[in-house]
Amino acid sequence: MELSPRLYHYFIRPKWFSNIFYNTLFQDYFEFEGKNVLDFGCGIGSASHLFEPKYYLGVDCDNRRIEYAKKLYPNHNFMGVQDAQLPIPENSIDCILILSVLHHIPTESLLNYLKSFQNILKPDGSVITAEPCFYKDAHLPNWYMSNFDRGKYIRYEHEYLDIFRNANYEIKSIRRCNQLLFYNKIIFSASPVK
Repeated sequence: MELSPRLYHYFIRPKWFSNIFYNTLFQDYFEFEGKNVLDFGCGIGSASHLFEPKYYLGVDCDNRRIEYAKKLYPNHNFMGVQDAQLPIPENSIDCILILSVLHHIPTESLLNYLKSFQNILKPDGSVITAEPCFYKDAHLPNWYMSNFDRGKYIRYEHEYLDIFRNANYEIKSIRRCNQLLFYNKIIFSASPVK
């Protein structure tokens, strides 16, 4: 059962939790000030508070979540999209942020998105990703994620990285963390090879 945007906001991504989690996740690792950010798969806009509204654009394929995000964060920009053709000018984005989205996307579709990202990223732009990740010998978290997450494409670290490399991206940094005890996450940045 899929939760409505309002219930998702209250029970899965309340503002207080998102503020703590995302600030901890990115603090000291990435600099976003003055950079144009595309929040790909933004959902209800949980990460938008990290960015100045004039530099932020959140996109998602779920128009109900986009409309709810506009109510929660009226100063930020949100847009519904339906396919890999993002209506964003070439070379206009410094950073594409992808937070817990890729494990919902099959590999072939993901490769198409990564190709379209190369067109909209500035020459020194990057993709920053935080995803649920299976870890070798982490039986309980792997079982939990497999059975309770709606994403059908949770991958092992090497699988995420191989997809990016096959799409002609260079991996810049990798960090691992744990979210709420049962969710292992990989955080990495990648840039298109020019």
